[in-house]
Amino acid sequence: MFKNILLAADGSEHSLRAGEKAIALAKCQQGSKLDIVYVIDGKHSKEDILHYWGLDASDKRKQKLQLIEQKTKHDGIDYEIIFLHGEPGPTIVEYANNHEFDLVVIGSRGLNTFQEMVLGSVSHKVAKRAKCPVMIVK
Repeated sequence: MFKNILLAADGSEHSLRAGEKAIALAKCQQGSKLDIVYVIDGKHSKEDILHYWGLDASDKRKQKLQLIEQKTKHDGIDYEIIFLHGEPGPTIVEYANNHEFDLVVIGSRGLNTFQEMVLGSVSHKVAKRAKCPVMIVK
């Protein structure tokens, strides 16, 4: 059913839970592939470099995905980690729509309704604009 799954991850608690769901779905289907996408937002990229002064920011990003990667390897799922640059919502949507995914799995930030209306969440943008089904994990 879901052979080609896109997992949008940033290392947050919500994305770790989304990773668990994506891995469970991939395990259900023989020959599934999981694309783990991390979007580097230009606004936060500068903060990362300043925050991790003297350290490689790309190593810190890889560390954020380490738990998901370990579980994926352990469960024997074919996967690829992809780093993209841009605003997270539109970048995830563009990547999802330009590839043939059966499902996008993304974590919810848990914003209240007022904040979601004012700010718009990444998961909400992806759910509205992706051409394939989207699972938002709380």
